[in-house]
Amino acid sequence: MKIADLYVRVSTDEQAEKGYSLRSQEEVLKKYCELNGIKVRQIVIEDFSAKTFNRPAWKKLVIHLKKHKGKTDLLLFTKWDRFSRNTSDAYQTIAMLNKLGVEPQAIEQPLDLNVPENKMMLAVYLTTPEIENDRRGLNTKAGIRQAKKEGRWTGKAPLGYINRTTETGKKYIALKQPEASIMKWIFEQLAEGTYSGEQILHSAREKGLTCSKNNFYTIIRNPIYCGKVIVPKYKNEDAFLAQGLHEAIISETTFFNVQEILDGRKKELGQPIATPESLVLRGFLKCPKCHRSLSGSSSKGKRRHFTYYHCTSACGIRFRSEQVNESFIIELLSYLPKNGYHEIFAETIEDAYQNQVGSILDERKLYIKQIQELNKRLERARDLLLDNEIEAVDFRAIKIECNEKIAILEAKLTEINSKNKAVLNIRPIAEKAIDNLMNLDLFYENSSVEGKRYLISCLFPGKMEYNGDRYRTPQLNEIAEHIYLKNKELEAKKMGRKSSEKTSSHWGWLMGLEPTTLGTTNQYSNQLSYSHRVF
Repeated sequence: MKIADLYVRVSTDEQAEKGYSLRSQEEVLKKYCELNGIKVRQIVIEDFSAKTFNRPAWKKLVIHLKKHKGKTDLLLFTKWDRFSRNTSDAYQTIAMLNKLGVEPQAIEQPLDLNVPENKMMLAVYLTTPEIENDRRGLNTKAGIRQAKKEGRWTGKAPLGYINRTTETGKKYIALKQPEASIMKWIFEQLAEGTYSGEQILHSAREKGLTCSKNNFYTIIRNPIYCGKVIVPKYKNEDAFLAQGLHEAIISETTFFNVQEILDGRKKELGQPIATPESLVLRGFLKCPKCHRSLSGSSSKGKRRHFTYYHCTSACGIRFRSEQVNESFIIELLSYLPKNGYHEIFAETIEDAYQNQVGSILDERKLYIKQIQELNKRLERARDLLLDNEIEAVDFRAIKIECNEKIAILEAKLTEINSKNKAVLNIRPIAEKAIDNLMNLDLFYENSSVEGKRYLISCLFPGKMEYNGDRYRTPQLNEIAEHIYLKNKELEAKKMGRKSSEKTSSHWGWLMGLEPTTLGTTNQYSNQLSYSHRVF
């Protein structure tokens, strides 16, 4: 009497789509063995795909057959697609089973493999399901690609979104709070370039974001947040960005600015987020002897702790933090505008703003011209390709480069158009901001630590030098030089004379009244807000 192992396999998809049943296969195989006088040694049940033989139950069966060689004569299954859906793997596995003295056989598609012609039929039985799998895979890929072209996100929703389904059964992604607001905050902080990515991630986690470091740097590269969907490269079609059907969290301009910072095309300052009040100037000072950066630390006295700014080298420079901080406030007083300049500043800012608004059209024309030039370059490259003067690979590289630049320029053009529609009455805003300048020392002292450090970074782009008594004249922000009594044009204007450079481009700055959110949840009111793009 022959001894057989019964192999019963069905995948979850097959059971759902075609109604295959493990119990029905098992019943058919047992009845076949009963009718043909075959003894059943064991029944192996598999719930796994037949694309490969990398299946848990199959591996255990092979190990068992090798350990008990000669105790099994047959390996029975209902059809050959229960055994495998991969032709090349199936032939190798059949040869391996034959060496173990085991004959594989499908009871509903019986074949005598000792007859050479039957191997052709075996190929048909094995190839047909393999072709079905390949066709199903191609149809699935084509469907996913078409969905992406139409702007639909396929797969699990990214951080800040959630998967939803309409009443008609169509799937889409919607905003998920508070993650969406946190993601918007992250991109805004990255676009400012003040803090590093890790510092922003740390603060985002404090706000409630759950995200690993690796995933964080992946998602901030995803254009899904600016309303775009990536359509990957396929055959002769290049990758491109499709307009998404979902709601964007940030603008395209913000997204591309962040990408420029991440690519190193913009400077990322990376100031520390957590700084004690007593060491607010840490990171902004340099040693008067060796010109290295001064660090800050605390040391324990008999009754209390004392904080110091000190050099990291062996030069021995060390200052009490209270003395350094008080001297900075005195230094800050020297930058207060003189009495009587309030009206002059307001008028000059208003003139500069009107000039800046007028220059938007020129900037718009420049972007349009650049887009047209890129399109012409693309057309020339296409003509060269048709004339066989360049290779298809070179044309594809030129096309990708041009499309990337056009996308960035179009985003900037969209932002300019929106600015042109939102022309403000700048006079009251400028007057309020100048009131803050007149009380700069109080504004500084009443701000949070983060607010103070932000104000210092705006005024002094370079490191300051303190010699133990006073500050040497630090390098000022170019805009601050014009504001804090460095511009003789204001004096000329006060005396009734016309300014020769009334519309100087570096006067194109905006003052806002809304508090700016930094790398923490703290905010401070009436903050000066500069538009960096115009400098």
